[in-house]
Amino acid sequence: MNKTTSTGLLPDEPARRSFVRTVAGAGLAAVAGGSAAAAAAPSATTPAASAPEPGLPFHAWAPTPPMGWNSWDAFGASITEAEYLDNARILAERLLPFGYDTATVDIQWYEAGANPWGYRAFAPLVLDGNGRPQPAPNRFPSAAGGRGFAPLAAQVHAMGLRFGVHIMRGIPRQAVGQELPIAGSKYRCNEVANPGSTCAWNTDMCGVNPDHPGAFDWYRAWFAQLAAWGVDFVKVDDIASPIYHAKEVAMIRRAIDATGRPMVLSLSPGPSYLEQSAHLQAHANQWRVCNDFWDTWPQLRDNLVNLVKWAPHARPGAWPDADMLPVGKIGLRNYDGEPAQRGERDTRFTRDEQLLMMTAWTCARSPLILGNDLRRLDDWTLRLITNPEVLALLRVPGAREWHSVAQGHRFVCNGPQGTWAAWLNTGDEPWQVPLPAWLPDARRDCWVRADLPAGTRRLTIPPHGARLVRCGVAAADTTKKAR
Repeated sequence: MNKTTSTGLLPDEPARRSFVRTVAGAGLAAVAGGSAAAAAAPSATTPAASAPEPGLPFHAWAPTPPMGWNSWDAFGASITEAEYLDNARILAERLLPFGYDTATVDIQWYEAGANPWGYRAFAPLVLDGNGRPQPAPNRFPSAAGGRGFAPLAAQVHAMGLRFGVHIMRGIPRQAVGQELPIAGSKYRCNEVANPGSTCAWNTDMCGVNPDHPGAFDWYRAWFAQLAAWGVDFVKVDDIASPIYHAKEVAMIRRAIDATGRPMVLSLSPGPSYLEQSAHLQAHANQWRVCNDFWDTWPQLRDNLVNLVKWAPHARPGAWPDADMLPVGKIGLRNYDGEPAQRGERDTRFTRDEQLLMMTAWTCARSPLILGNDLRRLDDWTLRLITNPEVLALLRVPGAREWHSVAQGHRFVCNGPQGTWAAWLNTGDEPWQVPLPAWLPDARRDCWVRADLPAGTRRLTIPPHGARLVRCGVAAADTTKKAR
């Protein structure tokens, strides 16, 4: 990776301003895609809707991009209940005031001997008598006695958080082999399974035959159990790419709706396909635009292209997802495929690259899901992920546009609360950018949280870095609106 000198633009002693995410109206800003227009003129833009865009009921469950923490980047498949609760408590105490409200247990919570550095082929899973995965009691002691995740979810809810789980598409092969009955159905697991529809990297499950009359029974029974436990967020894997399993996505949507419980639906992995955007918006709250994202510059550079491409398809309740944020301390019991990277480590991103990543995710309104071990959260990372002047972009209304050039990407958001502008430098040299004539003067540096000199019309963007500014807005107004 091409290392660059970090400018460390975050302030040393930021004042913590708490704010709670509010439900946005269905007419929240439409977003705009890139343009081939010259940098001196505005790019093609989708204006803010003049009337509220009709939404689906589940869109109200994620009116702004979901924010939270996921166990995968730090713990892989081996997270324990004690480790999860440690991170959830910190999330509630230090990050919930800034909108991070969901704590998710990632893959294989139902395998007693889950391997943090790979999946055991055809490992025995903990299932109930109807084939539904259950938390392994040796890792999640509160699940003993058939209580499932209900006690853990209750603890999380008492902290003011939402409880999330990861599941795989389909039905456990073990349940298929044992021909277990489906709860509330006349069919058995082996009758509705599709043994030929399998995951390329995990052997736990096989797909269902979506044309079988009992296939929906399986998903209905499984999600009924998740709802009974108190699950609020479900990440479904092996469903969006390399094959988009549209019929199973639709069945999962129906199954969630049948429970009567609001459960935010996240689809993984990516990259998802633009031609499926309407179907994704109609069935999911978020979907991945990339494969698993790790802390290397080439992946970050490429993911910016994904975000710009998908930006026009973001809607209240339906968000393109650029994956978790590998910041701070990660990789405790997980790694990204390179044996040399096993073991606890700090993110490989420079500070400038982390600023660029957070700028891109917030401008494009990607979900913000942290992947680090929060027990080792350092002050600089805390300031990075809690800057209210940056996080405000997740929820402000206004017309949004992206413009891409050789040096990187420019973003502009125009709305009733003013104008934000960002430049993201994907090059290896500083990028000198004059403000287009149609933009007001840059008045506020959002990352430094300081006013700029009067008449600022030119900015320097560091290599692999970003600048985010408010234009034509007085400091007092900016501060008030960021609260």
